[in-house]
Amino acid sequence: MAVQTSIEVGVDELQRALADDAAFESWYRRSLPRVYAYLMSRGGGDVALAEDLTQQTFIAAIDQRSRFDGRSDSITWLCGIARHKLADHFRALERDERRQLRMEVRQIQLDGERRTELGLEDRTMIADALRSLPASQRAVLVFVVLDDLPVAEAARLMGKSRSATESLLFRARDGFRRAYGAENADD
Repeated sequence: MAVQTSIEVGVDELQRALADDAAFESWYRRSLPRVYAYLMSRGGGDVALAEDLTQQTFIAAIDQRSRFDGRSDSITWLCGIARHKLADHFRALERDERRQLRMEVRQIQLDGERRTELGLEDRTMIADALRSLPASQRAVLVFVVLDDLPVAEAARLMGKSRSATESLLFRARDGFRRAYGAENADD
């Protein structure tokens, strides 16, 4: 009788769990609380975030099951995936904060007058004006104005020609000014 190494046992465990519904349910029920607790403790106690990232972790684990080599327990492997999902989340938050900061620092020029300081009310009106635009116009403003990408790069990301993107950017800026002006007129 051959002796199985811990690597073979770990790989076999995961393979069995993914091959059979009952085995998967057992593995999932055993693994879920530990992965969820890991994410809750590192996500600031944000329940929605922990739930979302736990779901993403298990989906990624199933998609990447061929990468599991058994050098660790499957739960340790899952927590490694969860760590990457959490890092992705924090990077996205950082990008959003940088965009918001750029929006504030750029001191958006409206009606020929520069705003030097944006308060909460101004930021809310800017966000509302941006949300009022069609998705393609929002996208081009985000890419060119907030992310500071060249129009050619924004065009590539959007799958449009440069001239179509320049036209879209012109319409987006005009639409933003009108929407923001309407917000200010309500005061």
